[in-house]
Amino acid sequence: MKSILKNYEIRSDTWDEMFGEEEKVRYVYKSFGENLSKIPLDKLNKMQEFSREFFMKQGVTFTVYNNEKGVERIFPFDIIPRIIHDKEWKIIESAIIQRIKALNYFLKDIYHEQFIIKDRIIPAELIAYHPNFLREMRNLSVPEDIYTHISGVDLIRNSDGKFYVLEDNLRTPSGVSYMLENREITRRLYPNLLPQQNVRQVNNYPQMLYNQLTSLSQKSNPVIVLLTPGLYNSAYYEHTALARLMGVELVEGSDLVLDNHHVYMKTAGGLKKIDIIYRRVDDDFLDPLTFNSSSVLGLAGIMESYRQGNVVIVNAPGTGIADDKAIYIYVPEMIQYYLNEDPILDNIKTYQLSKPDEKAYVLENIDQLVVKKTDGSGGYGMLMGTSATEEEIKEYIKKIEIKPENFIAQPTLSLSTTPCIIDNQLTPRCVDLRPFAVYGSKGIKVCPGGLSRVALKKDSLVVNSSQGGGSKDTWVIKNN
Repeated sequence: MKSILKNYEIRSDTWDEMFGEEEKVRYVYKSFGENLSKIPLDKLNKMQEFSREFFMKQGVTFTVYNNEKGVERIFPFDIIPRIIHDKEWKIIESAIIQRIKALNYFLKDIYHEQFIIKDRIIPAELIAYHPNFLREMRNLSVPEDIYTHISGVDLIRNSDGKFYVLEDNLRTPSGVSYMLENREITRRLYPNLLPQQNVRQVNNYPQMLYNQLTSLSQKSNPVIVLLTPGLYNSAYYEHTALARLMGVELVEGSDLVLDNHHVYMKTAGGLKKIDIIYRRVDDDFLDPLTFNSSSVLGLAGIMESYRQGNVVIVNAPGTGIADDKAIYIYVPEMIQYYLNEDPILDNIKTYQLSKPDEKAYVLENIDQLVVKKTDGSGGYGMLMGTSATEEEIKEYIKKIEIKPENFIAQPTLSLSTTPCIIDNQLTPRCVDLRPFAVYGSKGIKVCPGGLSRVALKKDSLVVNSSQGGGSKDTWVIKNN
């Protein structure tokens, strides 16, 4: 190992996924580490280059938006896997199931009886004035009472070695196609290691998703489509990949028609009735008759079809309020309230800038905090206080002062690190984890692995691909 890691710097203030005390390889990495030590660095570099070429040929891309222009890029991949033992994974899995159950109860509650507001667990104004609270969903019964069919929960491991929930993704969570492609390239790079290490499969995710979607219909063989905003969407590659792997049609709004409150798609053989729509179109663009009147991405009248129970929409409209960063603060209380359980995994300490005392604290200590927009995503619109200039902080404070309720703040975390090949050597980089879960009539199933995102820039804590991050395969290993 020493030849490979002669320049590997283990920071004393972080948890390294591969190395523990006295720079010893952790048990979960032991077998992989022994194999890694036998691979010369020049071969590892060639493997890394092979992965880049593979992703390029496969068209594994995402779009970065800058000045309202989209630039398509290959998704960076690191060949050293992130490894989690099955025992630890079971805790993560239980925590995700617990969290999604509570969030789903919350959505049903706020769109119906609103007990959680009446019992003063969550402030009424936080719901009533929230832009993602859709009044069109009030008192609307959804199939199987499931709102959050597809979820991605972002986790980080702090310096104490414990996992914490960073945020919930419930609207149109992305990244699962990169998880699948990461595993495919890893199978080519380490053909013998995966079975030797008893790595749990992730490749059955499309089938798992398909089965959960079909469970939402009374029909034995329902017609499912994936609705995409189109070619210029940042996650279009994922839309095409998932549709292909599930064996369902990829459609755009222009491919759909409404007849007698039923949704049909145009085919060479005529119109075909649709039962389930897995939509990757945001609420606002789903139905121009109900939401944004200028939208051409959805279908006029689709919400009425949904209200009448003629089509299932996945995820349900209005789920966006449950993954808002202002709501995130209350999820531990939701778990207690709806499930009568203690949270298995904790939230990260979060300050609400709508509260004067917490706002004052944040403004006094902003250079040590991370400040985010409550409805932000992809790392956009965020202030990293520790690395921001004085001028950037001043400009950001101006935005806060205009509408403080639109912002939350969190401590600057010490994200765990994992070995990556950077500039022809092994070096630590910060990493997070996004496991994916699907919820159908058969319950909640969590895919054993997920997307490990890495901050490829030195000392950076930002793992989002849109901000220069990459990813690596996530191995959940059984009882090695």
